[in-house]
Amino acid sequence: MTTRILHPDATGTPFNNRTFHYRSIIGKLNILEKSTRPDIAYAVHQCARFVENPTELHAEAIKRIGRYLLGTATKGLILRPTKDNTSFDCWVDASHAGEWRKHGKEAVNDSTTAKSRSGYVLLYAGCPIVWASKLQTEIALSSTEAEYITISSATREVIPLLCLMEEARQHRLPINVEKSQVHCRIFEDNSGALEMARAPKMRPRTKHINIKYHHFLSQVTTGLLSLHPVSSENQFADIFTKPLPDTPFLKHRKAIMGW
Repeated sequence: MTTRILHPDATGTPFNNRTFHYRSIIGKLNILEKSTRPDIAYAVHQCARFVENPTELHAEAIKRIGRYLLGTATKGLILRPTKDNTSFDCWVDASHAGEWRKHGKEAVNDSTTAKSRSGYVLLYAGCPIVWASKLQTEIALSSTEAEYITISSATREVIPLLCLMEEARQHRLPINVEKSQVHCRIFEDNSGALEMARAPKMRPRTKHINIKYHHFLSQVTTGLLSLHPVSSENQFADIFTKPLPDTPFLKHRKAIMGW
């Protein structure tokens, strides 16, 4: 797995694709990541950013992912539905300007170094069904805004599923829903983002995100979505936003994948 943030390598040796075809491997890894291996989502997305002009540095990162997968070839998703929790739980996290390179020279010409990364995982009855690790499409001006943008992105995945479950319940299909109510609990570790979502007051520094990122607040008001604080140490979505040391990586991997 990658243990550092990958950046453009302007002075590095170009990768010649003789050992393997970089773009083809990224395609295969994307399929694997989206099907059964959320633990490699962050690393694969980092490598995928450089399919146009990969260097030996980026190829080495691909090889590290391959070695990790070889060592865990018998692993995947272990789904253990919980009987005492038949609801949707969405864990949301963001890394504000996480691509920033303090001593790099490319920041002036590369806008991605100012972008934040969103990460989230949606579980139903304790089983992961949707997850993502991706750069935000616009530049967040604070960590609170970066986290709030991620909450908004995650709920765009959540709300259609909630509506689908509600429709199934209305048609009397045999689904298990906690307390006969379809809802989602969103776990967030940024107090500023939680405050903005719970009390959507337009402040001078946040009014520019008024329309785009307040689309889900009505769902919070009706109780379809509920927001809950969680400590950074127990934020499972942290695995999707940054390279982690072994201990937290293994902890979050077990919480999401079961091993």
